[in-house]
Amino acid sequence: MPNSNSRHIFPIRSLIPNAITVLAICAGMSALRFAILGRWEGAVLAVLIAGVLDGLDGRMARLLKGSSKFGAELDSLSDIVCFGVAPAVIMYTWVLRDVKGIGWLIALIFTTAMALRLARFNTMSDDADVDDEEKRDYFAGLPAPASAALALWPMILYFLTDIEFLKNPVFCIIYMGLIAAMTVSSIPTFSFKKLNIKREFVLFYLLGISILATLLVTHIWATMSVVGLLYILMIPIAITRHRQRFGYKKSSQKKSADLDKESEE
Repeated sequence: MPNSNSRHIFPIRSLIPNAITVLAICAGMSALRFAILGRWEGAVLAVLIAGVLDGLDGRMARLLKGSSKFGAELDSLSDIVCFGVAPAVIMYTWVLRDVKGIGWLIALIFTTAMALRLARFNTMSDDADVDDEEKRDYFAGLPAPASAALALWPMILYFLTDIEFLKNPVFCIIYMGLIAAMTVSSIPTFSFKKLNIKREFVLFYLLGISILATLLVTHIWATMSVVGLLYILMIPIAITRHRQRFGYKKSSQKKSADLDKESEE
């Protein structure tokens, strides 16, 4: 018979992913502090660090078999702070406040879109009507870290180029509205959850990681600008491949359902 005190013991393998999530929350809150102080580069860096930590906590939970309902809820709360509230406040304090009410409205819209996107993601993970392969390989809409990074992309480009147009409030309002719409949309985007590397390419993969790390340290804004551009270019590729893989299957299922309905009638 198990010890009655065992239910009060929290396994260390579950604590590590949750600790990483807490660090992500700290990074998101630090981004807000930097924005209030007008330290824009620090604010953007803090959000990017939160994105890295967000990618690590889930993988650590799967690796250590420490997934839990508590961890999933904590991760969602972290995401709304780091990728919903923080980017909206950063963009508002940077340039959107110049247009007063409209700037605050777009900040609210972006945060609300992020909350809706996270709520949909949590419910879709338990949705039996969604194909398991589709849930594994694709997200519906922009994932939270990518959406936050793209929302801050005008700032990243401005740090690199000093082009004043990137600080134009009207441009930033339209741009953030577009990102918010893509975040809450059903546009398929790659999830990279099951990205596999062939054994013969492992060394090249590790070499590429080292090169990317070096570029991030030495030329972070140029590197992030290129990464953002590459991600945007991958969206139409993801849409095309999604239609090729799942469009025919869904149309076949719909036709079958219609035939069954007609036969019943």
